[in-house]
Amino acid sequence: VQLQASGGGLVQAGGSLRLSCTASGRTLSNYAVGWFRQAPGKEREFVAAVRLNTGNTYYADSMKGRFTISRDNAKNTVYLQMNGLSPEDTAVYYCAATLRSLTIVTMNYDFWGQGTQVTVSS
Repeated sequence: VQLQASGGGLVQAGGSLRLSCTASGRTLSNYAVGWFRQAPGKEREFVAAVRLNTGNTYYADSMKGRFTISRDNAKNTVYLQMNGLSPEDTAVYYCAATLRSLTIVTMNYDFWGQGTQVTVSS
């Protein structure tokens, strides 16, 4: 499965962005899709994940209440709505897919998109 992440950009603190992760080559219906982010000089960290067939979601504690992950099975797309952004959210955001259960572990994801840059100015 090929994943294409998009929707990043430059936004002021307090603003919002919606990222999209669109799959091709295979339906995501049996996959879990996660969003991760990596800031310069830091390790890649888990943001949120959704199981496509059940809609079950899981969030990193620091993202709860600000970020919302959702999916559109018909479009084979997963979204990440990000509100209340701060400069600390600046990072490259990646989406990834796995046939395993919902997981926050980076190495459990088998397919990765190319990443989309999110920059939040103060």
